[in-house]
Amino acid sequence: MAGAAALAAGALGACGGSDGGGSGDGEVTWAISSGWDSWNPNTSEGNNSYLNQVLTPGAASFGDFNPDGDFVYNDGVLAKLPELTSEAPLTVTYTLQENAQWSDGEPIRAEDFIYIWYQMSGNADYCNQEQCAPATTDWGANVASVTEADGVVTVTYIDGYLNPEWQFAFPNLMPSHIIEANGFENWQTDPAQMGASADWLGTTAPTWSAGPYTPTDSAVGDYVIYEPNDNYQGSVDPGLDKLTLRVVEGTDSIVTALRNGEIDGSWPSEFSQEELDKLEGDDAIATEVYEGNVWLHIDTNTKNAFLGDQVLRQAVFTAIDNAELISRAYPDTEVAARTNHFFSQTSQFHEDFLGQTDPPQGTGDADAANAALAAAGYTTGDTLTTPDGDAVSLTFRYGEGDPTRTLIGEVVQSQLAEIGIDVKLTAIPDGQLGTVLSEADFDLVVYGWSGTPAFTTAPFQYFGSDSGSNFGSYALDGLDEAIAKVTSTTSLEDAAGFANDVEAMVMPAAFTLPLLDEPQSTIYNQNLLSGVTPNGNSQSGPLWDVQNWKPA
Repeated sequence: MAGAAALAAGALGACGGSDGGGSGDGEVTWAISSGWDSWNPNTSEGNNSYLNQVLTPGAASFGDFNPDGDFVYNDGVLAKLPELTSEAPLTVTYTLQENAQWSDGEPIRAEDFIYIWYQMSGNADYCNQEQCAPATTDWGANVASVTEADGVVTVTYIDGYLNPEWQFAFPNLMPSHIIEANGFENWQTDPAQMGASADWLGTTAPTWSAGPYTPTDSAVGDYVIYEPNDNYQGSVDPGLDKLTLRVVEGTDSIVTALRNGEIDGSWPSEFSQEELDKLEGDDAIATEVYEGNVWLHIDTNTKNAFLGDQVLRQAVFTAIDNAELISRAYPDTEVAARTNHFFSQTSQFHEDFLGQTDPPQGTGDADAANAALAAAGYTTGDTLTTPDGDAVSLTFRYGEGDPTRTLIGEVVQSQLAEIGIDVKLTAIPDGQLGTVLSEADFDLVVYGWSGTPAFTTAPFQYFGSDSGSNFGSYALDGLDEAIAKVTSTTSLEDAAGFANDVEAMVMPAAFTLPLLDEPQSTIYNQNLLSGVTPNGNSQSGPLWDVQNWKPA
């Protein structure tokens, strides 16, 4: 999984040592599939699914989507759902739970809202942008003010800005009082100090919480240990005495660790029916398979000397046979091809734009790819050469230790050889996906976006020219203007239409090739742990309601 969850339903998450397992006595160990190299989820480096998961038990979120796709507010922070009080300008109020507070007993306050606004604003007057490096500015750049009175925080947006997903378009809060206590007391008036505080959040393991559990020990990219938050204000008391989230790479290793009692459960990022079959016959292990919001794609880097040419990008995507990738990766599982960047085939707003491309992307049609290249002056054959006579070669990046992404790399290497392109496979070390993406250290890369039923922030995050998550530097005349229309209405239907207008522009440009909606699985020892609810609509997966977990 890549593209992490910086916003409750905004930024989409990328997803590419501690104690052993629990014993049913209130201590549980849950495996996370990969590491992370930053503690700040709001930066492009920290915006990944794995960090989002490990921060979930302590997050000051406003809520999440439940398994039915409905948004449920977090009653540990809010007293009720956010409310729309005006459309001109767009104004949303957040009524804080009467005793909403951080784990140190300090109240949640308006400054916690303002801090996230500044971090995600994209505005150098608020924060040094090299340090804040927001994962997306689609939300923050449109906030005009944040005020508070009598426990009600009012967020007012700039004139003309609308958003049909206003109810859940807000990132998780950060404890501004702790930030101030650590040397950044002037963050509101000094952009350099605000930037330095964002850096500090990236390198400092959290010891604070507004969720059911408080972190007591951690190591970046390795583990976080939680104990109950004595000042948690939610309606459900946390049921565990100790919760350890630790990295176990690879579904095969996760299954082995679960069978050996080293962990109590996991939401593996890589689906493997072969590995899940090894759990059959073990009555202690609950195995649930379901549709989720993780989808795989291959991205191009348009700053690459070859891939800056749209004709070559189109030919590359045409030579890739997505049906072969799916059949090879998931031979015994029904998996839907992805034909739209924003909507799966099950969405009411889905339109198949991939099927309209010419030449036909994702079909493995080497003849069509070669014909298009020859028409553009390329020399085809055993070695593809540009009109200037340069042999085309590309580096393909994929997650190390992830069998599905490794397989995709190997098959794509073979498929592109059919049109004369030499592809070098280079693995991404565990925990380095965010760095590789933010530094655009790839020619081609395969990874997954972890999303939610929300969609209005995706067009900007993926393709906005100023987006910190536009890793391939994608740009088209009129694209930013088309993206802006997605948040120019409070109608979901109209917004979806505008999103599909964006799709009609970017799909033919062959920036990123959607592959498939990845099936999801949750596995856990039901003799030791109860209350686990798999959730394909949350970027936190089954951790979305961790306060309900209890010893079996």
